[in-house]
Amino acid sequence: MSDSVQQLAEIPRQFIKEGTLFINRCTKPDRREFIKISQAVGIGFLVMGVIGFGVKLIHIPVNNILVGAA
Repeated sequence: MSDSVQQLAEIPRQFIKEGTLFINRCTKPDRREFIKISQAVGIGFLVMGVIGFGVKLIHIPVNNILVGAA
């Protein structure tokens, strides 16, 4: 019984230890890395916006014509 309780108490201890190591290893991005990430996110937003606009502009009216506005 004591062994299982000890084993159960070890799980949070191990989690906190690994989490602390992870946080200590993380670094703040430098200016160049931040700009690269921002550009990638911006391009992603742009692509998703173009796709959404295309769906709204083409697919929805064509679907209404084919199916009929019920």
